Amino acid sequence: MLKVLHFYKTYYPDSYGGIEQVIFQLCEGGPAYGIDSTVLALSPRGHCEPRPLGQHHTAYSAVNFEFASTPFSFGAIARFRQLAAEADVVHFHFPYPFMDMVHFLAANNKPTVVTYHSDIVKQKFILRMYTPLMRHFLGDVDRIVASSPNYVATSPILQRYLAKVSVIPFGLDRASYPPADKAREAQWRNRFGERFFLFIGAFRYYKGLHTLIEAARSAPYPIVLIGVGPMEAELKKRSAELGLNNIHFLGALLDVDKAALLESCYSVVFPSHLRSEAFGITLLEGAMYGKPLISCEIGTGTTYVNIHRQTGLVVPPASPAELDDAMRQLWQNPAQARRYGEQALERFNALFTSTRMVSSYADIYRELAGHDKG
Repeated sequence: MLKVLHFYKTYYPDSYGGIEQVIFQLCEGGPAYGIDSTVLALSPRGHCEPRPLGQHHTAYSAVNFEFASTPFSFGAIARFRQLAAEADVVHFHFPYPFMDMVHFLAANNKPTVVTYHSDIVKQKFILRMYTPLMRHFLGDVDRIVASSPNYVATSPILQRYLAKVSVIPFGLDRASYPPADKAREAQWRNRFGERFFLFIGAFRYYKGLHTLIEAARSAPYPIVLIGVGPMEAELKKRSAELGLNNIHFLGALLDVDKAALLESCYSVVFPSHLRSEAFGITLLEGAMYGKPLISCEIGTGTTYVNIHRQTGLVVPPASPAELDDAMRQLWQNPAQARRYGEQALERFNALFTSTRMVSSYADIYRELAGHDKG
């Protein structure tokens, strides 16, 4: 078995974001390609020895402090050095500035691949301080992988390293989602009606949820939001100020309920308006369930997943009127919405399966580790 060590700042069960989902899919799909994966992350639960999670292993180092949303751990350097010594390839997940430091402080000499999940968008001051280290790190690693050609074309950082950049779209495995539960689906339809729009994601600054709430002011259709996050109280307050009774905040839900809502919804709406949204796993989930998609053109992978007037509708970012118009178009044209959903599923099956993603990464791992593909 080829041994791969993944390193990122957080992982299950401490957080369940899009990056963690990608790492999980890579690790769980690995054994079919002869890959044994371990994930090293930092955890507020403290130091934990490697333990199994599904078909891979996880290890955690204690968080000592945080600065600018970046957790640091004194023990992670020695822990990384130990686990990297046992690995054939080290797989980093960018951005995480402390990870760059660990790479050099641990004198890592194993073959390295970086999945470039996103530019650093919000923290401009931190980025200026971090840029020398970031450039040294990205210049030192062996391969950089982006999730869409759109992001490569619009990222000034990636443009500096094109000779070592590959594109592998993120992928999902439908079999890893709960099976259809008709009774649970019926419960949600009884609550929200036969047709409703669905958003899934963390309530963060770049998700465009203020735009969605403003768009709902004149909307006759239910809009269901799954998720929690730092913007939650503010969004609920604004919804109450506007007297909206068609916005439904469900908080965090069990996977079985999330799957039932994906199965039951009319369309997935994803209004992220900043480049911090590099891809949009929720859009993939919507496509996987055969739903028409609505997203914004922000020069990232969201418009690689959702093709305007093929798999759904793409609108300008931060425009409540345009977002409202897109939802209204789908609502008033069920045949068109159904066609978009069918084409979204076709595109998912062609480009975005977990099998395709894992196979492509396995090729890179073997190339870097000097293994042939046989």
